[in-house]
Amino acid sequence: MKITTPNGTLEGDNIEAILEKYGRDCLSDANLSDANLSDANLSGADLSDADLSGADLIGADLSGADLSGADLSGADLSGADLSA
Repeated sequence: MKITTPNGTLEGDNIEAILEKYGRDCLSDANLSDANLSDANLSGADLSDADLSGADLIGADLSGADLSGADLSGADLSGADLSA
């Protein structure tokens, strides 16, 4: 998986591996449009200003994630944990 951010391209086997390698604040302003993030553990991640349009977030753990300014248009959040 490759993710484009203003600070460069992040690479890993999956989103959890990327967060482990680069830290939970690495996804701010990232381009995750149309990404398959179903059942991903994104708890506590900084997703501020990220492009999550059209992303598959079914069953994703977004608890405590910073979604301020994130574009969630068309994203599927069915069953996602959005608790604070």
